[in-house]
This record gives sequence, structure tokens and C-alpha cells, in this order.
Amino acid sequence: MPGFELFGDAERKEVQDVLDSGVLMRYGFDAMREGHWKAKDLEHTLQTKLQVKHAHLVSSGTAAVSVAMAVAGVGAGDEVIMPTFTFVASFEAIMMLGAIPVLVDIDSSLTLDPQAVEAAITPKTKAIMPVHMCGSMANLSALQAICSKHNLLLIEDACQAIGGFYKGKPLGSIGDLGCFSFDFVKTITCGEGGVVVTNNTNYYKHAHEYTDHGHDHIGMDRGAEAHPYLGYNFRISELQAAVGLAQARRLYDFVAIQKKHYQLIKNILASIPELRFRTVPEGGEESYGFLNFFLPDLETARKTMAGFKTAGVDACFHYFDNNWHYIRKWDHLKNLKTLYPVSPEVKAGLAYLQTKSFEQSDLFIGRNISCLIKLSWTEDMVLERAHKMKTAILEALK
Repeated sequence: MPGFELFGDAERKEVQDVLDSGVLMRYGFDAMREGHWKAKDLEHTLQTKLQVKHAHLVSSGTAAVSVAMAVAGVGAGDEVIMPTFTFVASFEAIMMLGAIPVLVDIDSSLTLDPQAVEAAITPKTKAIMPVHMCGSMANLSALQAICSKHNLLLIEDACQAIGGFYKGKPLGSIGDLGCFSFDFVKTITCGEGGVVVTNNTNYYKHAHEYTDHGHDHIGMDRGAEAHPYLGYNFRISELQAAVGLAQARRLYDFVAIQKKHYQLIKNILASIPELRFRTVPEGGEESYGFLNFFLPDLETARKTMAGFKTAGVDACFHYFDNNWHYIRKWDHLKNLKTLYPVSPEVKAGLAYLQTKSFEQSDLFIGRNISCLIKLSWTEDMVLERAHKMKTAILEALK
């Protein structure tokens, strides 16, 4: 999956443009930069690739999620519904705004269960945030219907799913706002970076200002720009954007490579009767960055992972005991281990985590194995890997 696997002359050329101009900041220094505006060019490229009116670059995927919520009005005391299976950044971004993450069960899509979402809505609910984990999406039609019924925001965290589609639309373009990460291990990378996309002009305008200390970016004199409201520094640099620009131009070439490798492995594993692949909602097409499958039980999944290790099959993950991506090991969230005081409202809002269990999520995550699809593999490497995986799975099933 990581775009860094295919770094080459295209990335070097874009970076060299920036170094030659000497302007590493995305704003200002117009006369010095010799016409190079890498962040702007990357934003325009992403608008086209993702079929949205607006794209605004930020410093990370985590920043993208916080910025998306902030510009849409999510703040102190609001509740945001999110899945139990995601990256820790999801709840970190919510809590940064003083809002309360409300975790609910996933289903066989490995993403939000719409029934669990509906049951979690309260008068404080402001937004629903599906996280398109491991390259595939939630049932977005069902979630859109829930948002419409309850007048809620739909904010897509598509950080792991760039290049995927739902009913003909790119993931991230379907909700009120979409968020992507361009960190070092994403399908396209800036090293560090992210983007907020939207078709709402006001949200875009606010994102553009909020992420640069509230600057309104009006006029040519940066020192004379107004500050219509408070903001923060979530800027991306021209060097990061330059790398991302070269990568973004090849986004769907990368996805095509992922799809080829994914399908070769899937075709071989599909002959195992006891194995089931994740559910992709009707009308959805994955980004093919990961191949996800379910085994009959937790014990078989653990045995399979041990077999993969023995066989030298790397980059496969069993998230049940993982402290980055699944609720079971998030003791720092459950016990509010922070370096800063947490408001009484947030503390009360998270008290449910002390007693709530997520048996449905455990059922799916305990049986799931998620395998990264690399861009740099040859076809022979993919086939060798697939046969090793099949052998290890069959042995674990005995």
C-alpha cells in the first residue's frame, strides 16, 4: 500500500523545484518562489481525483479530522459517534475539540454498524464519523439516511481508503466533509500530511483560515491579513506537498497495482471453505490496500498468525490484541490518562467505557486477519505469498 515503495524521479523533480526556489512555506514569498505553488497544485489535483469542489491540505490525517469537525461546528460537549475499530487518532481528534467520542459496534464490513449507530443517538449527538478502515467503507446510504433523519453531520474518515468508491463516488466525497491521511504508510504519501475535502464552500473557507492561525488570506501582504477568528497551525509545507503532488498524479495507477495483487491472493484463499471475506456494502469498491478475511474463531486466527510468522509472511495484522486500532487495549482512553485536565462534561461523557462491552465487535475483530497489499511486489512474490498463507491457514484449521 505505501506510496513510498515507488518513490522515483517524479518525486525528486517536484522536491527539487522547491529547493531551487528556497520557499518551503505554502503561503507568501510570491516573488521568490518562481511560480511554484506545490500545495495549491496538490489541492487542485485532489479536487479532480476525488471529484470535490474543495480540498484543503493540513499537517496530518489527525489534523484533517479535527479541522473537519471544527469548521462544521462540532465542539464542547457535542457527541460524535465513531467505531470501535479505527486508529487512536479518531478519538484524539474529537477530544481535542472538547467533544465526546461515542464508540459503537462494527459489523462484518469492519466499519460502523448502522443499527448500533441509531441506538447511540442522543440529544447531544452532532455528527456520525464512519472510518473506512483497511480500504473499505461503511454502508454510507444507511448512515446518510440516519443523518438526514436526525439532522446530523456525516464526516468520512477515509484516511485508509483513498482510491475507493461507493456507488460511483470517491470515498471522502459523500459526506459533508471527508478526511485523508498522507503519512508515510498510506497509498499516497507526503511523509506527513492530510487533506480535508468538501463541496461546502463555507466549510472550505473556514478550513483555509482556521488551519493558519485564523488568517483570512486576503490581499498580497501577509502581515496585513485579518484574523476573523481564532485558529491554529495545521499547515503543510511545500516540501511535503511536492512529494504528495507527484504521488497524487499516480493515485489510480497505485490502486490498480493494489487491486491486481489483492485479487491474486484472494483467488487462492477463496478455495478455503471455512474462510469468509469482509462484507463490502452493495455499490462499494475497495481501495484494495488490505485484504481482510474472517476465520471460524479467535483461536484459529491466532494460530494462523503464528503460522504466518513461521512462514515469513509479514504485514498481516490481528487487531484483537492491538493497542493502536481496537477498543480492547485503549486503557489510556478508558482511564483518561492525559497530560492535561479533562472537563467534567467530557469525563462524564466517557464514563460509559468503564462498563460497556462490545461483544459484536469482539466477534468480528477476534476472527479477522488484515493483510497489507504492497505496491513493490512482483507477481511471483504475490503468488508465493498467497500459497504460504493458504498453507498456514489450512494448518491452523486442523
